[in-house]
Amino acid sequence: MILAPWLLLVISLPGQNQTLRMRVWRALKAVGASVLRDGVYVLPGTVAARAVFEEQAREIQGGGGSAHLLTFDSASPAQHDELVAMFDRGAEYTDLFARLDTFKNELPGADEPDARRQLVGLRREVAATTAIDFFPGAARRQVEAVLTDAEAALNARFSPDEPHAAAGTVPRRQRADFRGRLWATRERLWIDRVASAWLIRRFIDAKAKFLWLKHAADCPRDALGFDFDGAEFTHVGAKVTFEVLLASFGLESDRALARLGTLVHYLDVGGVPMPEAAGFAAIMAGARASQPNDDALLKTMTPVLDSLYASYSVPTESDTSRSKP
Repeated sequence: MILAPWLLLVISLPGQNQTLRMRVWRALKAVGASVLRDGVYVLPGTVAARAVFEEQAREIQGGGGSAHLLTFDSASPAQHDELVAMFDRGAEYTDLFARLDTFKNELPGADEPDARRQLVGLRREVAATTAIDFFPGAARRQVEAVLTDAEAALNARFSPDEPHAAAGTVPRRQRADFRGRLWATRERLWIDRVASAWLIRRFIDAKAKFLWLKHAADCPRDALGFDFDGAEFTHVGAKVTFEVLLASFGLESDRALARLGTLVHYLDVGGVPMPEAAGFAAIMAGARASQPNDDALLKTMTPVLDSLYASYSVPTESDTSRSKP
């Protein structure tokens, strides 16, 4: 039987530096490290875990403490099982399951901005728990399924016309053929629709005009529909409308737009969690509640999306390191 290697971080902090002690404790708790004894932390031996322990070791040493990072293998299957049990997230999943169940039960009487804020918070907590669930099992799958059900219930309550994913591939289009057009989507914009409208005006059709439909069936024949069943541009396979537009107009190679697509996908149908998702959804919910119409809502959200795009366009340290010979 091959047993997974483990990482051990042994630290000693200067007693007078309470700020450093609290900062290190919070950082190690956030990444799911378990405590073997005071000053001794353990994580499964992954690349990400090693990076976390090395970062904390540097901070501790910089603050006048000592830190030693060790690698070890379980001495026996029994010890391995004991270590794995230290990372059991069952209690966290039980709490999340109960809160998601309460959310679904209270949804019929909830108002939309509050319900969306609650769901964003729950989604964030599920993501945080799964990120430190190093040995996932049935509890994780159950909570993820309940979260999906809660998202579907919320959309059924407040966005009953959410599009269903169409089968097939996304055909490539020429931007020159889509200038100065009328674009139409469902009124009361939410994440995918507002981001898609921003994308259209910023990268596809600078002179685009928008029509907000009370009913998708009211879409004029000369309008380019997006994000509703039967629209020219809507969900295809695993792609949400924003991602379909990227693929349609050859924009997926823009890494900032691709990352924005990941954010939109996560907030629309779930997927890869992103740390800024909760903040963006909260801003969107507030703007949607405060703006008098969808024209004003798009105008309000445009600088937010511009700023996200600018932020995503800045090379990260990993990008810089990969570009070096």
